[in-house]
Amino acid sequence: MSSVVRIALSGTLAGLVAATLAACASAPAAAPDLTPTPRRPVDAKTQLEYGNPPPPPPGRY
Repeated sequence: MSSVVRIALSGTLAGLVAATLAACASAPAAAPDLTPTPRRPVDAKTQLEYGNPPPPPPGRY
């Protein structure tokens, strides 16, 4: 092998190793928060107009 080909091959190999390390070094994306927002409390005017709010629906199962 000539020295030019050897240098090009080693440079390519070093680039691949650097790209692999860069891909592994990034942090994974955080999982989205899927919890529902809490229900707003019913104010006094709404209770007077509509009565007490209905109870929350039962669980899925």
